[in-house]
Amino acid sequence: MRSRNAFLGLVAATGLAVASIAAVPAPQPGTLGGYDITGTYVSGLSSGGFLANQLHVAYSSVFQGAGIFSAGAYDCAQNSVNTAQFACMDTFQPRKTPAELEQLTRTRATAGTVDPPQNLSGDPVWLFHGTADQTVDRAVNDDLATYYRDFGARVVYNNTTAAGHAWVSPIGPNSCGSTSSPYVNNCGTADPVGEMLGHLFGQVNAPASTLSGKLIQFDQGRYVPGGNPAPVSMGRDGFAYVPRTCETGPCKLMVTLHGCYQYYGLVGNALMDKGHLNEYADTNNMIVLYPQATTMTGNPRGCWDWWGYQSAQYALKTGPQMVAVVNMVKALSGGGAPPTTTTTTTTTAPVPDCVTASNYAHTTAGRAYVLYGQTYAVGSGQLLGLWNTYTTSSIRQTSPNYWVKC
Repeated sequence: MRSRNAFLGLVAATGLAVASIAAVPAPQPGTLGGYDITGTYVSGLSSGGFLANQLHVAYSSVFQGAGIFSAGAYDCAQNSVNTAQFACMDTFQPRKTPAELEQLTRTRATAGTVDPPQNLSGDPVWLFHGTADQTVDRAVNDDLATYYRDFGARVVYNNTTAAGHAWVSPIGPNSCGSTSSPYVNNCGTADPVGEMLGHLFGQVNAPASTLSGKLIQFDQGRYVPGGNPAPVSMGRDGFAYVPRTCETGPCKLMVTLHGCYQYYGLVGNALMDKGHLNEYADTNNMIVLYPQATTMTGNPRGCWDWWGYQSAQYALKTGPQMVAVVNMVKALSGGGAPPTTTTTTTTTAPVPDCVTASNYAHTTAGRAYVLYGQTYAVGSGQLLGLWNTYTTSSIRQTSPNYWVKC
């Protein structure tokens, strides 16, 4: 079951038993204008949960809390697709302990590649793992709870709901124990979203039954380094739900990241419509930002990068997807859109030598990895062909742990 589902990665807080149902409005083209943002939070499912944690850790000066459905501790995958699949989803292989990942975080903070982890102390963190979830092992999610607690975060951990691998909402279309598209499950009167927001914000008002806000559809290329979202496995369009009250007054910002197989190009507005966030946004002065990943070579399921398929810097402040999301946050907070092109200084450097070998040899040397019988270059994720000793390919290293075809 797990092997089949692997890579699908991918009243205050409680007591609000009556779910309101309000269809998300049709998207309207727009830009991420500046609003009066009083606090920024991040949430996500599976691969989106891993990215939510990466954002919270790397940019702990930006995000004040996190809500995470079914994911593991910071950089569990260690830039390896095999580790991601067999140690950080299944637990067939050993993985870094929370203590080791905590030390890695401190080391990176000293180097300036992530924010100081002392910022996490006191932050509210809400975690969820369903008892029917066979995609990410419970022990992996437990590591995430330990990691946050060791840094002093205020952790609430819901691990008793009989949910499958999914975002759980009282208006979700799927049964509670399901692990199937569009990965939004209904567990009866349970309202984990209200529970999550109540913990993050201290308390919440009951959700709206009719939405008054607008859904903005914007060009993600304005916020991606280089201006083109496709090479970093992000879709052309992102979305933001903005309640009417946020047009003129202060509001909180929630960044919500979908899981694998849950991006807009595949399931449409399922998470935006049934995730039960917009209903709370209307009554709690909260904007919801829905960035969108998509597929690329090495990422056929539209996951967010939590194992290095697109960049070896995926978990650092310089990770392309991380930068893009933070640029969106800055724009919503009044920082405006960043330039879509960058000026670089051209220097003369030797072109790295190409290494020609069998695809089997590339993987054993750490230059490539194998997924479902196909070989992919480490870092770039470019397809090299069948994984065997007969198929050969030529690749070169352009930066640490980043290989491309010659």
